[in-house]
Amino acid sequence: MPQPQPPQAPRKRPPSRTVGTRVHGQPAFVLHSYPYKETSLIVELLTRDFGRVALIAKGAKRPHSQLRGVLQTFQPLSAGWTGKNELRTLTDADWVGGMLPLEKTALLCGFYLNELLVKLLARDDAHPKLFDHYVATLNQLAHQESPPIVLRKFETALLKETGVAADLTRCTSTRAKVLAEVQYVVEPERGPRPVQPDDTAPRVAGKTLLDMEREDYRDAATQAQSKQLMRFLLAYHLNGAPLNTRQILIDLMQL
Repeated sequence: MPQPQPPQAPRKRPPSRTVGTRVHGQPAFVLHSYPYKETSLIVELLTRDFGRVALIAKGAKRPHSQLRGVLQTFQPLSAGWTGKNELRTLTDADWVGGMLPLEKTALLCGFYLNELLVKLLARDDAHPKLFDHYVATLNQLAHQESPPIVLRKFETALLKETGVAADLTRCTSTRAKVLAEVQYVVEPERGPRPVQPDDTAPRVAGKTLLDMEREDYRDAATQAQSKQLMRFLLAYHLNGAPLNTRQILIDLMQL
């Protein structure tokens, strides 16, 4: 059986630049789009240097618009826009290439990533490391790496990069190092502490927390406990708002 190829980075782009209120050549991905008036779209982009931005793509719904075929999810773009307000105007978008398409379960996982980013990322808050992690995650999914493990790594990176993830290696009550053999619960605002009899939050072994910090998901118990833990933490930070794509994935693969 042929071995899967290592992830491929998108080919090099010209550096992005800002001139007044105009941005040129910004690495970007479409997260979501929806109709605006009769012929246009509102497009949510994840960009490397500007974070999540909302843009009006004028005329993008017209049959012969150049933007119509370019503004597709999971395809690396070089984008430009103008404007000072929260809703700016897309001026250009070019397909960059260099990444395999997502298919089947990987495609659903990609939509789950996008929904997480739309709901958890504030607009105009740059996270270049998270952007790079997103690119790597799409590549891993396209190369058929284990979806549950890929998603756990991205979920953890997302909470860390947005500043809401606590240190999983330190006990909040003592600041002592988490011990592999001890059972913990993770308080969303503070971090891990030893289990108490009346706790209702998911219980996780210290080993699971240490494995997550190392991105080591080889242990089946780590995979199972980290899934429950991340579901609990994400629900808290989403204020209970449902994730439509996660429910589809749960129904299909128990991710």
